[in-house]
Amino acid sequence: MLDLLTGHLAQIQAEAEENDRKGAFPAETFMNFRKDGVLGATVPAELGGLGLSCLHDVCLALLTVAEADASTALALHMQLSRGLTLTYEWKHGGDAAQRLAERLLRAMGSGEAVVCTTVKDAPRVRTTLTPAPGGGWVLSGRKTLASMAPIATHFVISAQTGGDGGPPVGAAAVVSRQAPGFAVLDNWDGLGMRASGSVDVVMDGCAVPEADVFLRGPVGAHSDAALAGQTVSSITMLGIYTGIAQAARDAAVDMLRRRGRTPAGAVRTLLAEIDAQLYALRTTVAACLATADYFSYEFEGDLAERGRRMMHAFQRTKLIVNRFAPDIVDGCLTMIGGASYSAANPLSRFYRDVRAGGFMHPFGYPDAVDYLSDVALPPGE
Repeated sequence: MLDLLTGHLAQIQAEAEENDRKGAFPAETFMNFRKDGVLGATVPAELGGLGLSCLHDVCLALLTVAEADASTALALHMQLSRGLTLTYEWKHGGDAAQRLAERLLRAMGSGEAVVCTTVKDAPRVRTTLTPAPGGGWVLSGRKTLASMAPIATHFVISAQTGGDGGPPVGAAAVVSRQAPGFAVLDNWDGLGMRASGSVDVVMDGCAVPEADVFLRGPVGAHSDAALAGQTVSSITMLGIYTGIAQAARDAAVDMLRRRGRTPAGAVRTLLAEIDAQLYALRTTVAACLATADYFSYEFEGDLAERGRRMMHAFQRTKLIVNRFAPDIVDGCLTMIGGASYSAANPLSRFYRDVRAGGFMHPFGYPDAVDYLSDVALPPGE
């Protein structure tokens, strides 16, 4: 996987500034990823992919891409994480879920399918699946922050059922880009991650066959076992923000060297502190991923305990990443001074991109604090 990525890094880095300035998605890079098999990396080998399943290794791949451009890494995460979660459905889901997962995985492994997952509803919108008169479902709603959507061929849309008289059930509907009533907007204009293509998608009465829907549990019901799946789908993003911090440190050191004089003592002190922070950040993330891999593939105990242990480690590490990574980038700007405040300086892009980590779920900062404090001091104690 790293060998495949290495051949693309120079182009990714060379185009990052212009893509950021224009808010342009790097479609050519992803076309090349598709040709080289990168987009099928987390598809099992027997279904046509590379069979990359180790969460630590997926995280390292994203870190490597993020050092060249975080927007590209964020978009790539969408495809790689979907391969991981669909593989779990293929191995452990019910019969219908296994069949749907295998169909998508084979298409991803062959390069036919580029799959974007959407979770967050647009403001004041609830995305719903209602029973269709002739069978199947009708999907309506709007999703926001759908990274990689500009080139996706298929979308996994989180929704909830309604209209059948029963309690709503969580679901994920698989929709083709060409489905009638489905539209990908061109409305992304973010502060950072500007080349990630994190646009909105709209569903206006899309017909979805029953076989193209993953049905989950009742809406609002809590399942500790389900925390494992939420962890697997998102934990490798830690590599993206660690990669930004590493890229900022390396860029700042290069700028200092090119000045041709010994930096002031305060700058050297700050650099030493940044290197220590970066070491702590990388080792903490590596330990967290090792824990997640153990519970994903070796732990044979209670599934609820498995989910709790994975999410606990993830959320603690995510808080550290969301604090240390921006601090490292901020320190790099301080070392370089006013020159780093120019939009043409890569540190300004790193400064904007690294802030996206705090908004990624699960969980944003308020929910993460509530979750971790409840672990330490359960309500009622």
